[in-house]
Amino acid sequence: MTQINDVPNVSDAEIEKFEQIANQWWDLSGDFKPLHQVNPLRVQFICQHVAEQQHELFDKNIIDVGCGGGILTESLTKLGANVTGIDMGTEPLNVAKLHALESGLTIEYEKITAEEKAQQCSETFDMVTCMEMLEHVPNPASVINACATLVKPGGLVFFSTLNKTVKSYLLAILAAEKILKIVPDGTHDHDKFIKPSQLIGWAEESGLKCIDASGIHYNPFTENHKLAPNLDVNYILCCQKM
Repeated sequence: MTQINDVPNVSDAEIEKFEQIANQWWDLSGDFKPLHQVNPLRVQFICQHVAEQQHELFDKNIIDVGCGGGILTESLTKLGANVTGIDMGTEPLNVAKLHALESGLTIEYEKITAEEKAQQCSETFDMVTCMEMLEHVPNPASVINACATLVKPGGLVFFSTLNKTVKSYLLAILAAEKILKIVPDGTHDHDKFIKPSQLIGWAEESGLKCIDASGIHYNPFTENHKLAPNLDVNYILCCQKM
């Protein structure tokens, strides 16, 4: 397994970007509207694979890496899991804590990197989620390795990110940011998008085996969203720790 890097794997520019719009995290018609719309698909994909392992989410210990304002974190908590959310953004975490309080949910939120948490809690969690986060850090392989360290042997790790294709540039940046203004201009950098083969390679180097992949298809013009086999824009992977 790859050595966990002691250098903080954080982009100050990326943190600042999400700090500025943190107050919109739970606005269903705001800048995070696409996340709210695709979140049920992520939960569906997770629950499907948990069921295939003949498990359930109830009372499982889960860590949501790069939790932001807590959209997925809360969904998993409502399904009965004990969820910890970690992020390096102060304002998104404040929003997440307040929304959990208002929703009557018990969630542990912590400002810490995945790498630091992995050093503290090796093989502690039944499941790890890391959604739409890898394209916002300087060293995504380091985060993947930390996620592999955090999960127990046999446990599942879920990653979602954006494929590095022409179509992902046209839909996620040109259409969503430049034309339709669904998300703020500059939210994504196409150079930081990750091909599935690259992500799976990093996962395998960290002792994870990819057992399934699906595209998360979101059409910014029609706002339709679905899970489908094509991984050419947004995609989600299910990996298992060997």
